[in-house]
Amino acid sequence: MTDLRDPHGTLRRALWIGGAQWAGKSTVAELVAEAHGLTVYHYDWHDARGHQDRRIARRVAEGVPTADPSPDLVWSERSPAEMAAETLAGFPARFEWALDDLRGLFTARPAIAEGWGLRPELVAPLLDSPRRMVVLVPTEEFRQHQLRTLPRAGALGVAVRDPERAQANRVARDRLVAEDAARQARRLGIRVVEVDGTHDARAVAALVAEQFAPWIGVPARPSNSGAGPGGFGSPG
Repeated sequence: MTDLRDPHGTLRRALWIGGAQWAGKSTVAELVAEAHGLTVYHYDWHDARGHQDRRIARRVAEGVPTADPSPDLVWSERSPAEMAAETLAGFPARFEWALDDLRGLFTARPAIAEGWGLRPELVAPLLDSPRRMVVLVPTEEFRQHQLRTLPRAGALGVAVRDPERAQANRVARDRLVAEDAARQARRLGIRVVEVDGTHDARAVAALVAEQFAPWIGVPARPSNSGAGPGGFGSPG
């Protein structure tokens, strides 16, 4: 009998990359997928573009305004702690939308699902092994490097009255959300990889591929080589 919660077995076979903004999740997922013939689900792309109708429907059901709040309210008029709390509180509903997308996907090989909304505490109940997930978080030095070198990281891209304050709030919010992701992952025995920039994206992808070796057929190196120089984490 078909399991309507996972009709094509996609969730059962999935591999997960969660973590922080600007840690290289999308790039790493694509490198692993390209090397091993896998499919990638980009959470951020779907969440920003494909889920707006669900977001509006949810607001209608809750009896709140359907229009997005003003950029100043979102980015400037609340503290980073309030922004982080709201973001974390919204992840469970958004995760269910991502699961619906994945349930409709069939691939004989595992799909890699990546994105900051794929939270360890939400993904963990789906896992038959914590090794199916890795959480990437940037060190503070690498976060600052990304802010300096990635245009989409260094500026909001929306009109606000105080761009400097809004960007500072965004960075502080993202730091809090990242810290929570790492904390939750370690609590659940899911590996946390701290990305500090001393390894390029292909090296980080190779590390993640080793993590996923039982499901993608990558020969694993000895376990004591999994955390080399560069601040790569180990299971918490």
